[in-house]
Amino acid sequence: MAGLRLGPLLRYADGSCATVWVEASRPCAAEVRCADGAHGTTRTFQVAGHHYALIPVTGLTAGTATAYEVFLDGTRVWPLPDSRFPPSVIRTPVEGNDEGAGHRADARGNDRADAREVRVAFGSCRWAAPPADAHDPVGPDALDSLAARLAADPDGERPDVLVLLGDQVYADEVSDATRERIAARRGLADAPGAEVADYEEYTWLYYESWLDPEVRWLLSTVPSCMIFDDHDVIDDWNTSAAWLADMRATPWWNERLLSGLMSYWVHQHLGNLSPAELAADPLYAAVRATPDATDVLRAFACRADADPASVRWSYRRDFGRVRLLMVDSRAARVLDEGGRAMLDPGEERWLRDQALRGRDSYDHLLIGTSLPWLLPHLVHDAERWNAALCRGERGARWARFGEDLRRRADLEHWAAFPASFDALTELIAEVGTGSDAPASVLVLSGDVHHAYVAEARWPGDAPAARVLQLTCSPVHNSIPLSIRVGFRFGWSAAARALGRRFARHGRCERPPVDWRRTGGPWFGNQLMTLSLRGRSARLRLEQARGNGTLATVEESDLTP
Repeated sequence: MAGLRLGPLLRYADGSCATVWVEASRPCAAEVRCADGAHGTTRTFQVAGHHYALIPVTGLTAGTATAYEVFLDGTRVWPLPDSRFPPSVIRTPVEGNDEGAGHRADARGNDRADAREVRVAFGSCRWAAPPADAHDPVGPDALDSLAARLAADPDGERPDVLVLLGDQVYADEVSDATRERIAARRGLADAPGAEVADYEEYTWLYYESWLDPEVRWLLSTVPSCMIFDDHDVIDDWNTSAAWLADMRATPWWNERLLSGLMSYWVHQHLGNLSPAELAADPLYAAVRATPDATDVLRAFACRADADPASVRWSYRRDFGRVRLLMVDSRAARVLDEGGRAMLDPGEERWLRDQALRGRDSYDHLLIGTSLPWLLPHLVHDAERWNAALCRGERGARWARFGEDLRRRADLEHWAAFPASFDALTELIAEVGTGSDAPASVLVLSGDVHHAYVAEARWPGDAPAARVLQLTCSPVHNSIPLSIRVGFRFGWSAAARALGRRFARHGRCERPPVDWRRTGGPWFGNQLMTLSLRGRSARLRLEQARGNGTLATVEESDLTP
C-alpha cells in the first residue's frame, strides 16, 4: 500500500483550479477530493527512487473555501489519523470584481470599498527546526508560530500566499540529526563531509524541514511561491567567475550542483507554475512520460549548469490586481568580470516585459528577489567599490585583494553587479512613472538576517508610485552579534561617509537613485505581511516569541 512520505503542499490556487504536491512511498495514483466535489488525480513520477505527484485540482468555485483530502491508490492518507490540526482547505479568490482598468478606483481616484484584499506573507532563511523535545539553538520558528495562529482560528485572517525567498533548505549547514545520517551512510572523512552530497541527501533536508508538524499543515492549506538562494546549493553560490572555476575543480561539486538543481525542480519549482504553464512545459511532460525520470532530469540539470540562459527559474503570478515577479538572482548570473550581470540578457528582457506589460491591469507590482536591491549605504558602496577593484579599476594587485574580500565578506548583492543595479533601478522608475503607473512597486527580499524598510528617491521628477525595499529574514536561523552591530552601523551617517570614501577609491559613479531607511533594522525570527486593497498597501512585521505566538513589531501604511 502506498504511503504519504511528504506533503501535501498546496502550491497554486486561482478561482477555478489548484495544484497539490505530494511524495508517495511507491508508484501510485494520487488524488485530491474536495468537500464541494472538486477533485483531481494523476500518476506519480519517479526520480532517484522517489515518487512524486503534482495533482491538478479542477472544478473549484471562486470565492469559496473547501476542505480536501488526499488519497493514494484509493486509500486516504491525509489528513493524518488523529490530527490535531483543522482540515486542510483550498481557498479560491473572488473573480470578476477586481479585474480590468476600470476597477482601479472611483472617479476621484479613491479605492473602491469592494476591492479584493490580497495578503502576502514573506520571509527567507529557514534552517530546519529540531525535534519538538529538543532545545532550539536559534529560537522559535516564525512559520511554526504562524501555523499555530491559523490553526487556533481557522476562519480568521490568513495569507493568500506565502512567499519564501530562498534558503528553504541548507545544503551546507545541516542539523545534528542529518549529520549523523550522513556519517552512517558514507562517513565524514571525505569531502563534502557533513554537507549534502547527492539527491538522496537533499531529500533528507526536505523531510526535516517539511515534516515539522506545524509547517506541514501550514503548507497544506496556504498556497506558496518559492525561489532559491545560495544555501539551497552552497554559501555564496555563483559569487564570481573565479569562484565558479575553483568549485568546478572540486571533485564533489558537480554531483552537489546537479542534485541541488534536480531536487529544487522537484520540490520547489514545479509548484511555482500554473496549470497552463505545466501543460506547456516539455520537461514536465518528459518526466511524466518515462518510468524513471532520473536521467531526464539529470540531463536538464547538466544543461542548466552548462548554459544557465537555457533555463528560466523566474516566474510570474497574479493575485487579482497584484502582480508578483519572482526573479532568479542566483543561477541566471553572468560572471565574466568584463560583463558581470545579476541577470543574463534573456532574463533581463523577461523581467522588463513582465513588469511593463499591461501596467493598467495591476495596482501593485511585487518584485521578489532573494537578495536586496537597496542595502545599507555602507554595504552598497563597499560592494560597488569591490566590483570596481575586481574588474581591475585599481590594477591587478587590488583585483586579487578584491576577489578574496568578495568571498570572505559575501559582497555579491545587486550592488556588486553595478550595471544590473542600474538597470533594475531604471526599470522600476519606468514602471512607476506615468498615468497608468501602479500605486506601489515593492521589492521583497531576504538573505541578510534582519528586516528593514527603505524608500527609494530619485532626483528630479520622481515616479508617481511609492517604491520601497522590504527585506525580511530570517524565518528561523541564527542572528550573530556581528550582524546586529554591523547592520545597525551600516545605516548610520558615519557609515555613509565611510562608504563614500570607498566609492571614490573605486572611481565609482553615484547610483542613479538615493534611498533612506524608514523602518528597522529589526532582528529576530520574523515574517512580513502585506495587505493590499485597491491602491492602498499596509505592512505588518511580526516576530516569533518563545510562547509560540507572533508579536507585531511594526505596522504601517505604505501608500498614505
